[in-house]
Amino acid sequence: NEIEETGEYDLEGLFLRLGYAIDSIGAKRVVLDTIETLFAGLQDHGILRGELKRLFRWLKDKGVTAIITAERGDGALTRHGLEEYVSDCVIMLDNRIIEQLSTRRLRIVKYRGSTHGTNEYPFLITETGISVLPITSLELTHTVSDERIASGVADLDAMLEGKGYYRGSSVLVSGTAGVGKTSLSAAFVDAACRRGEKCLYLTFEESPNQLMRNMRSIGFDLAPWVAQDLLHIVAARPMMYGLEMHLAVIHKLVQDFAPQVVVVDPITSFLAVGSGTDAKAMLMRLVDYLKMQHITAMMTNLTSGGGTLEHTDVAISSVIDTWLLLRDIEIGGERNRSMYVLKSRGMAHSNQIREFVLGADGIKLLEVYLGAGTVLTGSARVAQESQERAAAQAQAQQTERRQYALARKRSMLEAQIAALQADFAAEEEEFQRMANQDSAREDAGDAARQAMAHRQQ
Repeated sequence: NEIEETGEYDLEGLFLRLGYAIDSIGAKRVVLDTIETLFAGLQDHGILRGELKRLFRWLKDKGVTAIITAERGDGALTRHGLEEYVSDCVIMLDNRIIEQLSTRRLRIVKYRGSTHGTNEYPFLITETGISVLPITSLELTHTVSDERIASGVADLDAMLEGKGYYRGSSVLVSGTAGVGKTSLSAAFVDAACRRGEKCLYLTFEESPNQLMRNMRSIGFDLAPWVAQDLLHIVAARPMMYGLEMHLAVIHKLVQDFAPQVVVVDPITSFLAVGSGTDAKAMLMRLVDYLKMQHITAMMTNLTSGGGTLEHTDVAISSVIDTWLLLRDIEIGGERNRSMYVLKSRGMAHSNQIREFVLGADGIKLLEVYLGAGTVLTGSARVAQESQERAAAQAQAQQTERRQYALARKRSMLEAQIAALQADFAAEEEEFQRMANQDSAREDAGDAARQAMAHRQQ
């Protein structure tokens, strides 16, 4: 406000002041913030553009790196429409508001002599500084591991060749509300912490205290892991940031905490702050980033009731390595949980549908039970098992009765045989006695005849 336009003028006074300041301290960098304050009261645009060009050339001749801030113009990048042409590098900052959510964005308009990125990038300004997040798709060049890690549920590991998930892979747990997606995530986190691995748990539906209280009811006490700094639970409503800002915040959390396992529960919450296409793009970049960091990621997806179960609203199932699908089965007036492995790349996983039971001692998957050609769960399974046990018991009793009757008949036959043998032995003895008597009579007759013949002679 001290500058008044009274005729021809130039910036020679500014050059003298800048030159003295640079030479007095040997400066290598100069910051002019903002350039509009120098020319706020000047109206002759011709002279102004010429002096701006001379200022930029003078700074370059001084051999200093100059950072100059400028305001956006109407229909142009800058107020005077010249700065972006005479500068070597132009960075445009924008604070965009979409659906009442503000996101800072950065774009490199030009940078002479370099192959710079041309997309918009969200960036954060925090107490630790400024972090810029590239949002372009990463190349599929990340390394993979053959190491397997436990899921926290022994029966589920048995369905995955008995070894669990691949380290550094992505796991999706999908299902309707109340089927146990968070419980399965808690089991995975608990198993990882028991191995001494650091876990980052991002929840958008429950507070940390509520999550820990609820998981204690099924045998998973997460509080000790939080106290040991092995588990870091971050809870926030999805409307707190935009999609790019969520991605930037997750990047920063991963960099600061350095976890081996990351859980996002649920990913469908991002649909509240963006379209399905934007949420898919954001989640694909997140999956690629975690794979590049060799972090095992588990994400839960809320499926709408009555919809197709083998489908996600954010449409990222194609980039997921292991997909577990939880669902309710309604039989006999009750709902029971079930689970099956829809896909698991790189392993010969089970194709069975297993009943999924939550109890005070953890999570169990019951063996497949077939009744009348269908899979039975819950009370229908109990009733069918009772009927089969009763039928088996009746069959055993009938078999026992038949065995008793057969044994009795055998005893009767054996008694009859013994009686016949006794009769036969008696008759045989009587026959032998009579034969002996006949033989004795014949011998006596022969003796009498011989005696009579002797007397006659």
